[in-house]
Amino acid sequence: MTTNPETRDAAPAADPFDLHDVEWTAVSPRLATARLVVLAIWAVVMLAPTVALAAAVDVPWLWAAPAVLALLLGLSALLVRRQVRALRYAERADDLLIRRGIMLRSLVVVPYGRMQFVDVSSGPLARRFGIATVELHTAAPGTNATIPGLPPAEAARLRDRLASRGEARLAGL
Repeated sequence: MTTNPETRDAAPAADPFDLHDVEWTAVSPRLATARLVVLAIWAVVMLAPTVALAAAVDVPWLWAAPAVLALLLGLSALLVRRQVRALRYAERADDLLIRRGIMLRSLVVVPYGRMQFVDVSSGPLARRFGIATVELHTAAPGTNATIPGLPPAEAARLRDRLASRGEARLAGL
């Protein structure tokens, strides 16, 4: 029996998100609460007018719009906590890893030498919940290297650490 040389040498497909030697750090669970508050605000803003319109017009099929909106908002609320639990980051010797997503997963690897600058931001709602966002800027415009939901002290520590590692590993652009 002969075997195909292409299948004989092929190793089983490895999961690109399964990094065994990496210690992942989770973001604050307060991020989920903040996102749920924003979702509740959107629910009021979107549901109030659609319910008022359906009640004022008194057309039975028009009640489908607020029902669909309520269903979508409810499903979104169920997913928020899982999405926040899936959001993690890891600092390695030469790069920063950011992992996010449940069904549509992504893994962003940012080499320290490619970082141009690091932002820490915190809006009014984020400050109310005691969280901040760290955003890394590189020369690539499509890099989505943000870590939301960090406690302010951790965000400041990470900003300083990333900035110093970036300076130490400057890669000429």
